[in-house]
Amino acid sequence: MNAIVKLVRTIAVIFFLAALGNTFISSDQSLGNSQNDALVKPDTKDKFEIAAQELYNSLNLSRLSLDYPVFRQALLGYYNLLNKELIEKSGILSIIDFEKPSTDKRLFVVDLEAKKLLHNTLVSHGKNSGWNYASKYSNKPNSLQSSIGLFKAAETYVGKHGFSLRLDGLEKGVNHKARDRAIVVHGADYVSETFIQKWGRLGRSFGCPALPQSEHKQIINHIKDGTCLFIFKKDSTYLRNSDFFNLDNAETALEEESA
Repeated sequence: MNAIVKLVRTIAVIFFLAALGNTFISSDQSLGNSQNDALVKPDTKDKFEIAAQELYNSLNLSRLSLDYPVFRQALLGYYNLLNKELIEKSGILSIIDFEKPSTDKRLFVVDLEAKKLLHNTLVSHGKNSGWNYASKYSNKPNSLQSSIGLFKAAETYVGKHGFSLRLDGLEKGVNHKARDRAIVVHGADYVSETFIQKWGRLGRSFGCPALPQSEHKQIINHIKDGTCLFIFKKDSTYLRNSDFFNLDNAETALEEESA
């Protein structure tokens, strides 16, 4: 009987030691994988992601509450437009973030080459797009709504709103009727802190991204003649179906610009 008990105990000890050994081996393997991941990830990150993150950090855009995913999307679109030769003037990127209320400074104009923020100011949305937030958007004439997506800031002219800038919508079905709809950049008295204090929001346009009268001329002169404007709204269908957010095209344009 004692012999049987001893045999059982011996077998139990053997299984225990084997299990303990496996535990140490698993831990070592897990640590090894973790260390490998830490070493591999920076090397496998593509050039666009590195450039986007460096630009975002150097511009200190988080301080101004422009979220990195919005900036990344705009930059991705910018490089795709360069790749397709749909903008004539590189180096300047304008972003309007319609996830923000009209009371926020939601226009950002960036000099990508100098890594400098040129402008951060108020901008209106269309009167039928919403009250303080632009929750609706359209490409239809007479909708009085804003359009989203990628635009080319084209030529200037003097019209009923004074010095103004025409916009060409570059995305079929999303904003391509912008010129026909007379969606332009112009100054407006209803885009001001004074108006916000009185009404709790900005005044609204017929779909144009209107700017403060004190700044619109300088901004228009910075972005005219073929730069990229991206109007962002969180819309998964649009982002998924757009032809202008291809990472390979962006990296090709980035390499050509850096050469």
